[in-house]
Amino acid sequence: MKALVNWLDDRTGIKGLLHEALYERVPGGARWRYVWGSTLVFTFVLQVITGFMLWSAYSPSTRTAWESVYYIQNEMTLGFVIRGIHHFAAQAMVVLMAIHLVQVIIDGAYKAPREMNFWLGIVLMQIVLGLSLTGYLLPWDQKGYYATQVTTNIMSATPVAGEQVQVLAQGGTQYGHLTLTRFFAMHAGILPALLVGFLVLHIYVFRRHGLTVHDENHAPTSNFWPDQVLKDGVACLAVLAVVLLLALFKGAELSAPADPAVKFDAARPEWYFLFLFRFLRFHQVEALGLTFGAIVVPGIIMGIIAVMPLTHKFLGDLGHRLNKAFIWLLGAAVIVLTGMAFIEDSNDPGHQAALAEAHRDAGRAQELAAGPDRIPVDGAVELLRRDPFTQGPRLFAKHCASCHRYNGHNGRGELVMDEGKVAAPTAADLGNFGSRDWMASIVVDYRHHFRHLENARWFRDRVADDDSPWDSSSMADWSGYPELLKSEAYKDQIKAVAEFLYSEAQHGYVPTDEKEREEYKAPNAPDEKLVAKGRSIALEGAWTGDLEGTSCIDCHSTMGEDFAVIPEDEVDGSPTLAKYASEPWLKDFIRNPGAAHHYGDANQMPAYQSNQLTDTELDLLVRWLTHNHLPTEVEDYPDRQEELEKASGGEGGGGEADGSGDDSGEDAGDE
Repeated sequence: MKALVNWLDDRTGIKGLLHEALYERVPGGARWRYVWGSTLVFTFVLQVITGFMLWSAYSPSTRTAWESVYYIQNEMTLGFVIRGIHHFAAQAMVVLMAIHLVQVIIDGAYKAPREMNFWLGIVLMQIVLGLSLTGYLLPWDQKGYYATQVTTNIMSATPVAGEQVQVLAQGGTQYGHLTLTRFFAMHAGILPALLVGFLVLHIYVFRRHGLTVHDENHAPTSNFWPDQVLKDGVACLAVLAVVLLLALFKGAELSAPADPAVKFDAARPEWYFLFLFRFLRFHQVEALGLTFGAIVVPGIIMGIIAVMPLTHKFLGDLGHRLNKAFIWLLGAAVIVLTGMAFIEDSNDPGHQAALAEAHRDAGRAQELAAGPDRIPVDGAVELLRRDPFTQGPRLFAKHCASCHRYNGHNGRGELVMDEGKVAAPTAADLGNFGSRDWMASIVVDYRHHFRHLENARWFRDRVADDDSPWDSSSMADWSGYPELLKSEAYKDQIKAVAEFLYSEAQHGYVPTDEKEREEYKAPNAPDEKLVAKGRSIALEGAWTGDLEGTSCIDCHSTMGEDFAVIPEDEVDGSPTLAKYASEPWLKDFIRNPGAAHHYGDANQMPAYQSNQLTDTELDLLVRWLTHNHLPTEVEDYPDRQEELEKASGGEGGGGEADGSGDDSGEDAGDE
């Protein structure tokens, strides 16, 4: 071995190189405060290694970027660990860089003759921030897509050449495929090459002038090897441990595939840029414009940092004290602004609702990608566009939530507000539409079930004219004895009727594949014995006790039949309940609620024609309401009925809630 080393040294001079690298003197002895530069280099190397691994499976295009990241995250062996390390090491690098900058300024390592090395460090800091910004977009998910749009918009605020800079960065006037490829080129090629080049210069100049020590008398002088190397190694191991733990137990987030057609209100920059985001939201800063807040102020701050060597040169110790005071003040401001951003977001109901929807979409996208159909050729974004579970709430919020609610909210987890107050619903809550409970509630207490109608202006106007809709409703009259219908004597019979009606609604997932349809067993399928009993009661009047002989078919003659549009001259005066609450019934009702076989002249709900709600949108909305979508384990929006009732001052509405809005979309819901 000795002969081999001597031979290698004779050809390369490796012994001298190692001695030069390892036996640098450390006046005052090895200290933990000197480890930050080494941890930064270590973290960058970690980024390079994991970056090459990710590169081997990443495909930079708008139809394959999210899909390849999904593959890395969920299919590739240990891919989630590699991506997690890369993700959290990037964040660690920003934190370590900030600590290193503070340490350099406090120790005065920017003073002559080390000015050039300090300026090289500032350049390196800009490159690291550039790597963070460009890497954010590469998963091509909603979070990165919209956050990076903010970044490119800030570029446009650059004085003189702003528009040209933005076009250059995003690959044209439109934000799309070329934006992704250019950001990938910068993130994986240009910026790392620049960082390596400037890092070599930085280390060369650093070794030329030696280590700047805080206190030469702290301990006896030692060598870089082994004392400082040991401390550097322990610090790097600690960084690796933290990053690895975060990668294993938290993991890198992958939100839903980027979709320009879906507004992403939860978009925020990475947490270490939140201070700038919050600064830009101050009213005074907004009034002065984006250029002032995002270009001028940061430019002034970086300028002050860049001239710190000159500040010390001309002002001496006073300049050094001013530099230290400035960096501490800047650090405090960053921490305060970041804290403000987190606190305000956590107390912002709108932002929290947007976050909930983002997490819901992210979970659903990955669930669908792992489903039986996998990812289609036209990209993962189509999975969500075709998914009733994803699109139904959005369509409900757009078309239905002005009157209806879904478990107390607008379908997307938010309370409906009007002039700062919770708006009272003016039509039924459809959260459990077509369920057993829904059916039982209609039968047992019709007025209570449709109680939200009482908030509508048309309803109040009729009551004021002594013409209450309840007085003319045969169903409200029939179920006007809830004490009787809720009694123990009728408990089982009501349950059976509800089961029969539930079976008629045919809610639940229906597989599209014929073979799968034959094998599929619905988890909440109707009880056939109860259905038979309920059918007998509803169609034949097989009640016991006071209700004996009464039947639903006395008024609703089509009950128990397949749904069909009934000619107006054959309508018997009551709404059709043929396959009530099923997909065919609901689609026909939404298209023409005022038809004679629905509510006729009593209807208050507008008809949604294909120019307002396309057939595709109608199908998605109805399938969501009837739960005919691929089963999911994604947590849905929380039930907010209790909050709504509290704001409404009770179950009947009114109170502090505003029920005086437009009733053009209200469903009379009475017979």
